[in-house]
Amino acid sequence: MHSDRNNIILNMIPDVTPDELMYITTLTKDYSVEQLQQFAIIFRTKRKDPQMILLTCLLGLVCFAGIHRFLIGQIGMGILYFFTGGLCLIGTIVDAINHKKLAFEYNREMIAESIALIRMQQQTMF
Repeated sequence: MHSDRNNIILNMIPDVTPDELMYITTLTKDYSVEQLQQFAIIFRTKRKDPQMILLTCLLGLVCFAGIHRFLIGQIGMGILYFFTGGLCLIGTIVDAINHKKLAFEYNREMIAESIALIRMQQQTMF
């Protein structure tokens, strides 16, 4: 049953990372297949790919610093990076190294938000 649930998630969100999969599996263990599919549809639209975060971060080394921060909803940091040249490139380099962590932190928030939307939907149905 556990692997069936993982297969549903992997089929609907093929680029999910192992850390995200483990986190999702833990939080949705009591979900029905239908609820799990609804969750996957919602989360898939909100999720940010770590590779996209890395690419936009590296773009900040040559062009517009802070794009990756805007993408993960950190508008203030994005503005700071823009006006300071990625904190004199040091912040951008650190973010490039930590891009997976940045993406996972953002995606964890989106997982929680998606679960909250499913719960609200269930409450309105009853």
